[in-house]
Amino acid sequence: MLITPGSLLATINTPDDLRKLDKSLLPQLADELRQFIIDDVSVYGGHFGASLGVVELTVALHYVFNTPDDQLVWDVGHQAYGHKILTGRREKFHTNRFYKGLSGFPKRKESEYDAFGVGHSSTSISAALGMAVASQLQGNTQRSHIAVIGDGAMTAGEAFEGMNHAGATDSNLLIVLNDNCMSIDPNVGALREYLTDITTSQTYNKVKDEVWNLLGKMSKFGKSAQEIVSKIESGIKSSVLDQSNLFESLHLRYFGPIDGHDIDHLVSVLADLKQIPGPKLLHVLTVKGKGYGPAEKDQTKWHAPGLFDKVTGVITKKTYDSPQPPKYQDVFGNTLVELAEQNPRIVGVTPAMPSGSSMNIMMKAMPKRAFDVGIAEQHAVTFSAGMATQGGVVFCNIYSTFMQRAYDQVIHDVCIQELPVIFCLDRAGFAGADGPTHHGAYDLAFMRCIPNMIVAAPMNEQELRNMMFTAQSDEVQQGKRAFTIRYPRGEGVMPNWRTPLEKQVIGKGRMVSDGENVAILTIGHIGNYAVEAIEQLAGEGIRPAHFDMRYVKPLDEELLHQIFTRFDRVLTVEDGCLMGGFGSAVLEFMADHNYTACVKRLGIPDAVIEHGEQIQLHRECSFDPDGIAKAVRELLFTGRAIAI
Repeated sequence: MLITPGSLLATINTPDDLRKLDKSLLPQLADELRQFIIDDVSVYGGHFGASLGVVELTVALHYVFNTPDDQLVWDVGHQAYGHKILTGRREKFHTNRFYKGLSGFPKRKESEYDAFGVGHSSTSISAALGMAVASQLQGNTQRSHIAVIGDGAMTAGEAFEGMNHAGATDSNLLIVLNDNCMSIDPNVGALREYLTDITTSQTYNKVKDEVWNLLGKMSKFGKSAQEIVSKIESGIKSSVLDQSNLFESLHLRYFGPIDGHDIDHLVSVLADLKQIPGPKLLHVLTVKGKGYGPAEKDQTKWHAPGLFDKVTGVITKKTYDSPQPPKYQDVFGNTLVELAEQNPRIVGVTPAMPSGSSMNIMMKAMPKRAFDVGIAEQHAVTFSAGMATQGGVVFCNIYSTFMQRAYDQVIHDVCIQELPVIFCLDRAGFAGADGPTHHGAYDLAFMRCIPNMIVAAPMNEQELRNMMFTAQSDEVQQGKRAFTIRYPRGEGVMPNWRTPLEKQVIGKGRMVSDGENVAILTIGHIGNYAVEAIEQLAGEGIRPAHFDMRYVKPLDEELLHQIFTRFDRVLTVEDGCLMGGFGSAVLEFMADHNYTACVKRLGIPDAVIEHGEQIQLHRECSFDPDGIAKAVRELLFTGRAIAI
């Protein structure tokens, strides 16, 4: 990415360089930083609106605080592009989210300025508090610890747990609440309304000026800062007797709200707050997508728009000569509405991902029967369980990686109580450029070990529709078992996907193609790679058989008996972790029934796989079409399984 000669940004390689600038130059630097992000993301893609909204805040934080000694934690990390650019990664930023390039999120291994690795929301307060307490124990009372958290992330339980603990400590913690009324989709719930009330409250706007006037005198008092803090607290409390403050009630000193785009004021306020000991919260108002008109007007669309023309604002879309398959998430969303029109007991639930999961289709068609519960996966699962106790047929749609946060609720609130909640896990397998925090690598393993749970994965759109149709049937709903359907990010394989709905026999697989010598067993969409591999092998005169098992739990034992009776070389393929996953289930069956065979398993190894395009990551783990073909040859010609 080229920078205009003589620009300020070109001189900033670390925050030390930034702190050498005169304060009067910071607005210019912020403008250049914002333009750099627009230039880069328009060409290379990535998250967009969130980072534009915190440009001034990012510059101010690094200007005031002595990072990396002062610990700066970004919640989620969608908004950390400016942070990365200012902390020595400007020249490499064009590799952001590309295979072997920079991570799209803060990452401890990538930079000393990334104090904590993130990707899931609402962890910043707990992490920064842990750092603050550790610094105290080490005798370091000068280090600052800052958690930057959005109002969307603040809706999750962990954020409240962190604040509750912080208020009971005297730790040197500053929580910066970046309030833009958005996460990816517009925020929901009572907290949003509460923050709006604070923002528009005449009481708070009146006392705000008094508070900042006191803060402005801080430097004159030197060691008498505690006296000023006491006056500030008294001023706030006496001025808001008619309106309690949530944060103050948790013993967090509350300051704000202030304009998050007034960099001069931000620097002054942060410099003053740096001198105030103990846990405190600064409420900052920002605009997601600030500085780029289209992103300000449609903040959901411009959260991560892909490539676009920065001048016209036209987002680049792929063009095709023939009809293309839809995304699995859209098949889910449209099929859910189709089923709900037939079954009035069906409801939909999602934790803050209505557009990402396509639950927004049902929310538009049936607003009273589809619920966005905010960034609260645990609540989403138990809320679903509660509705199921009253006869609701609940489709709880959560990204696979986020379901990990609600695992206790799946076991305790759903399966132990024999409630037939339907979990639709989007983004199963590799999520692509979002990387390891978003990969859905573990769901097959962690779901199949739970009693009273059915686990299925469709190979195509028709299979997804049929599994959803089966899951909502009276047979399943009366059978006291939860039903998990997992599917990947991206497109399926069927342009004409609106097939008639058919009820499946639970736990029954199918033979995709017959063959000889080697049997390939697949689960889910990755089975389409096996089809490609078989076509490749046909030119060599090799004809393996292919079986789409459909269900990991229960396994189709009848079909497995037939397979192990016919074949002594078996290949299992999954886009989930090898440890405890689909291949492990097949090996368990084999051991339990005393079969002898050469079995090779392909899947995600026991390692953290970084970011990149899905096919790149599949190739890295050897379960792309070439990897499957290679594994078949190894089984056929060596007669033994080769360890990955």
